[in-house]
Amino acid sequence: METPKLRKIIHIDMDAFYASVEQRDFPELRGKPLVVGGSPEGRGVVATASYEARTYGVRSAMSSKKAQQLCPYAIFVYPRFSVYKEVSRQIREIFSRYTDLIEPLSLDEAYLDVTEDKLNIGSAITIAEQIKQAIKDELGLTASAGVSINKFVAKIASDMNKPDGLTFIGPSKIEKFMEKLPVEKFHGVGKVTAERMKMQGIRKGSDLKKLTEERLALLFGKSGKFFYNIVRGIDNRAVKPDRETKSISSEDTFGSDLDKGSEMYERLLQITQSVFKRINQYQLFGRTLTVKVKFADFKQITRSISFEHPINNENDAYQAAKTLIEQTDFGGKLVRLLGVGFSNFHEAKPKQRNRIEEQKLLF
Repeated sequence: METPKLRKIIHIDMDAFYASVEQRDFPELRGKPLVVGGSPEGRGVVATASYEARTYGVRSAMSSKKAQQLCPYAIFVYPRFSVYKEVSRQIREIFSRYTDLIEPLSLDEAYLDVTEDKLNIGSAITIAEQIKQAIKDELGLTASAGVSINKFVAKIASDMNKPDGLTFIGPSKIEKFMEKLPVEKFHGVGKVTAERMKMQGIRKGSDLKKLTEERLALLFGKSGKFFYNIVRGIDNRAVKPDRETKSISSEDTFGSDLDKGSEMYERLLQITQSVFKRINQYQLFGRTLTVKVKFADFKQITRSISFEHPINNENDAYQAAKTLIEQTDFGGKLVRLLGVGFSNFHEAKPKQRNRIEEQKLLF
């Protein structure tokens, strides 16, 4: 029986992507602790931080208030997502020189299957080196790469020598590598799961490996089988170049809390217009619209409307979002953040305009 051919998988992860783009474009920010997102007044959250800010403990998804406490001299800048998306497109063009099997995970990371590469280079390590160099030479940015025989191990490898690193974990070394890995380093194991594992005496891959598949399924449900396989270096997931977009959204954290009034609806309109630009760009029109509200006390609610036909008109989208807000009891609370998102997509743009008043609202 012929042995299955091993895949050659590369995971590319840009280094502090948003912050690096800002430091590239604005030389006065280079070498300084930079925070993208949030504000020095403590509003909003950190989208990413430069490595200079990370030395103080600043991390993505941290409140800007906490970031300011950790790094009083941090420079806060507003994200320029249109710029990041364009740079991401340029990065993908570099990827496509080597393979068409590209699976973007976000603007700043992707899997590449180079088992059969376009240039017949043959070596995944050499391809990763060339991609990193091209990103540096052409875009003035650095990336870290992980190379292995499957997606899981390649992703872990890309995080091992940041920034500007390249790590190869070959098939003969995978199991020993996984045995030594702390469970919190396993991709897909969050804080809650890691704590549950530690309560069961599972601290490293070697501890995980001692448990049967049945025992892991009992402890962690469907994820148990995944953990059983992955600690043995088994991951048969293919690189999928046509990952389906599940949702498109936009949100804004306000400089001062808003009450339910004209200013809030004005901001709601701006957010709806922002997300609709992206919808038009991708030609993905959703049947479900969701409004997200975060109050001044940080409590959060979402409200959704589903329609028989996709919403293909910006004004209709705004009126639907406004209806959701009007029908929601805020209990007198002030609002810190609003967001608008679309899902349940239809990929072809409808020819006729949908009128909100003709639709049946489903809650």
